[in-house]
Amino acid sequence: MGATVIVVFLVVVYIIKKTIIIVPEQSVYVKERLGVLNGVLKSGFYFMIPFIDQIRYRQNLKEQTIDIDPQVCITKDNVSVEVDGVLYLKVVDGEKASYGIDNFMLATTQLAQTTLRSEIGKLIFDNLLSERDEINGRVVSNIDRATDPWGIKVTRYEIRNITPPKQILLEMENQMKSERERRAEITISQGEKDARVNHSVGERQESINISEGEKIRLVNEADGRAQEITLISNATAKGLQLISEAISKKGGKEAVSLQITQEYLDALGSILKTSKTTVVPETLANIGGVFEGLSKITTKIPQVGE
Repeated sequence: MGATVIVVFLVVVYIIKKTIIIVPEQSVYVKERLGVLNGVLKSGFYFMIPFIDQIRYRQNLKEQTIDIDPQVCITKDNVSVEVDGVLYLKVVDGEKASYGIDNFMLATTQLAQTTLRSEIGKLIFDNLLSERDEINGRVVSNIDRATDPWGIKVTRYEIRNITPPKQILLEMENQMKSERERRAEITISQGEKDARVNHSVGERQESINISEGEKIRLVNEADGRAQEITLISNATAKGLQLISEAISKKGGKEAVSLQITQEYLDALGSILKTSKTTVVPETLANIGGVFEGLSKITTKIPQVGE
């Protein structure tokens, strides 16, 4: 009795499991009834007829990636390169993806490999690296057009590695080394040129500054001498005017005569002290003539106001 109940319970559980089906988001299930397509179930809750209906295919609608294994491709100029990549695709029609082809993942992978070989064969090796984006675009376009009957949408293809032969790699490295050396020499020569130009410009500016400074110094000195001469002239004129005014006053002429006589005697005394040869007037009586001559000179000094 107990075993019968357990068997009945398991049968009921199995029937319920076959009756109720839940389709998750971003998925579609292909249902067949007695081996014939009966519908494509999108995300949601569904009832099935046990032993009559069955889910034949389950398709994932999310974007999927396929690694394209490395393969040898030959360029237009007969250079062998090894290329691998990544393909991105998604199922847009569950019915076509289920019945259009037996294994769309494998078929798309093989199609990507053949398409890539075909596109690389149209290019020479020198253009292979520079036209990587164009190659990716053409591969996507060709594969997407070919897989459209399978309900597949190819969204992107990315070349992951392009590996040329070792000899080509060595030549490329040498070429890059030569190019770097050429650029380095250009940079160094340009730097030396700039340095020489800057140095000459600095020397030129230094010479200009020195000459400008010398010019200003000479002008300032000339202005100083001109002012000095002006001041001395004014002072001399003022002094002469004062002397003339003093002479015109009472006793001025006698004071001038006395001053001149005193200076004459002082000068004569200095000469007699320092000179080894003594020179005196021919007769001491003539010394009076000297003073008389001096007095005549003082009397000829013009008077102020004359």
